[in-house]
Amino acid sequence: MSGQLIQQLGRVAVLYGGTSAEREISLKSGKAISRALDAAGVDIVEIDLGAKPISQLIDQNIDRAFIALHGPGGEDGKIQAALELLGIPYTGSNVQASALAMDKLKSKYLWLALGLPTPNFEVLTATTDWDSCLNKLGGKAMVKPAHEGSSIGMSKVDCADDLRTAYENACQFDPSIIAEELIEGAEYTVTVLANRCLSPIKVVVNNTFYDYQAKYFSDETQYLIPCGLDEEKLSELCELALKAFESVGCSGWGRVDFMADQQGNFYLLEVNTVPGMTDHSLVPMAANSVGLSFQDLCVEIISQTLVKETQ
Repeated sequence: MSGQLIQQLGRVAVLYGGTSAEREISLKSGKAISRALDAAGVDIVEIDLGAKPISQLIDQNIDRAFIALHGPGGEDGKIQAALELLGIPYTGSNVQASALAMDKLKSKYLWLALGLPTPNFEVLTATTDWDSCLNKLGGKAMVKPAHEGSSIGMSKVDCADDLRTAYENACQFDPSIIAEELIEGAEYTVTVLANRCLSPIKVVVNNTFYDYQAKYFSDETQYLIPCGLDEEKLSELCELALKAFESVGCSGWGRVDFMADQQGNFYLLEVNTVPGMTDHSLVPMAANSVGLSFQDLCVEIISQTLVKETQ
């Protein structure tokens, strides 16, 4: 890494931890990013954001921020808004895109309006007719909090009683809950970095679905790169990933998640604007598959903030 680039970057704060249910993973992501940037010669300071993030940011006298916060408070536009008010450049998507991507329900409304494929869904409330709802979704569904990530609060259900129980469980994390039609087939994820798609990854799990344990702790989850798709389907998947990413207004870097049905049709699940950066995370795997080391990946992401300053 050149001395000129290090000088341009100045003092970089790695923002991690936070107060969301994804705090544990954010701590892991932040530590990994800090080690990588430090090894590259970047002047870094780690900030575990608490209840008073603005005062923490002001106290550190930083030039720019690498956001490694996952979930509400860090990935939903709030910390992005604080950084903009303070005039501090930051990694990833802007306030509006972050907020929209974090809201799975609003994202789905947008994609449906644009004709992009996403699973059928129902919004759940305490007065939902559980039998009728499940029938509309084909008898099987995935229940999700609309504003959580890392599969937190998610449940796979195939009967009305379980649907109600899953709703009550999800309500512990978020008042906005959706049930999606269960797409039974392969799961794929596509990393977007500087307006280009990296190698798609096929995720194969032994768990009921790709849940929190399978994502961050299981050594049995398989990540297939190449993902096994032919060139035509690869092109279709990447084109859809970029359309979804851009439709939400995202920029810089992120990850788009999909399910494919038995006929090979792709369905958008969500866009992640601050994906995990742990030793089990998908973005570093995708970067590595195209010859980009974890250190180089982190440098490229933080260097994008220099481009933002000139726009």
